[in-house]
Amino acid sequence: MESAIPSHLQTARSRHRRVPDDYAPPYPSFVARHKPAVASVIMAYFGVQFRGEPTAAATEALARIATRFAGENGPTHWDRAQYVDQAGFTNVVSVAYWDDAGRFDAWFGGAREAWTGGNAGDAVGRFIEVLRPHVARYETLFSSLGRPEGVAVLADGMSGEVQEHAYWGGMRDRIPLSQTDAMTPGGEPRVIRDGARIRVVAHDNLCLIRSGQDWSDTETSERKMYLDDVEPVLREGMDFLRDDGVPIGCYANRYMRVVDAQGRPTEKSYGQSWWKSLAALERWAESHPTHVRIFGAAMKYLSTLGPAAKLRLYHEVTVAAADEQFFEYLGCHESTGMLNAVQVAAAPAA
Repeated sequence: MESAIPSHLQTARSRHRRVPDDYAPPYPSFVARHKPAVASVIMAYFGVQFRGEPTAAATEALARIATRFAGENGPTHWDRAQYVDQAGFTNVVSVAYWDDAGRFDAWFGGAREAWTGGNAGDAVGRFIEVLRPHVARYETLFSSLGRPEGVAVLADGMSGEVQEHAYWGGMRDRIPLSQTDAMTPGGEPRVIRDGARIRVVAHDNLCLIRSGQDWSDTETSERKMYLDDVEPVLREGMDFLRDDGVPIGCYANRYMRVVDAQGRPTEKSYGQSWWKSLAALERWAESHPTHVRIFGAAMKYLSTLGPAAKLRLYHEVTVAAADEQFFEYLGCHESTGMLNAVQVAAAPAA
């Protein structure tokens, strides 16, 4: 049994784990392992936003960013997903990953100007949301081996079975920085306007989660069980965070369907949400009725199928320092992503 925290990031704890040293999880899970030389990773979300059917401008923008991804200093991995937001706009989000900050910096300037440097007159909103955390500031978790997703595609490999999972608090315990730091948020979001572009400066220890499901390997009865019994409960929770998450610390949530190179839906989805803090995410996960129902449906599903379950689950959670964040929006509605956090910060006290 391994620790989720790699040996080169382990240090003497001043903050204790939620479980004793002899804790044994009830089922196996795994984490991504980067080479020790990797100091940080970059997670860059490029979104287009439009109402109704895709416009020529939206289609062209998606093709251009894909071409840039394939060019010099482009990402090691990227994928694309889409969803309809609370205002009825379709958002298509291409998320790209690097583990070399120099390559990203050489690539990003031109890509940023091409994405948000124009005018907002073509009825297509565009946004960029970037985190570039030190490796001590994020964690991953996978229910099975053989198909890495997201930032884990960049990893050198996967761990053996890890100890820190299947209990409330495991998410925090897998983040190396949690050994010595409470990762409490500091400051309030604010806006910088640059012509038509709006940049959001968030705050220290902002939290991001990408939590995914892959049911492509499931067969008839298991697929029906997931789509009929689990997915509707998951969607209910994701819609709650999208529409009513702000009071509990969720600035924005997207429940997205992964699409292929031709834009066709695949049998994968993920929720991606911005949180005021890891603690706020933990409170929702541990005690809010919407997540309690998700957890209950998932546990019933997994206990019914046992080791025969072919559903694949994963997540990546980041707690980013203030100088590891970049948010920029052009022509997007006011509830898009971290723009929603600015509304919160600007609202008068009750």
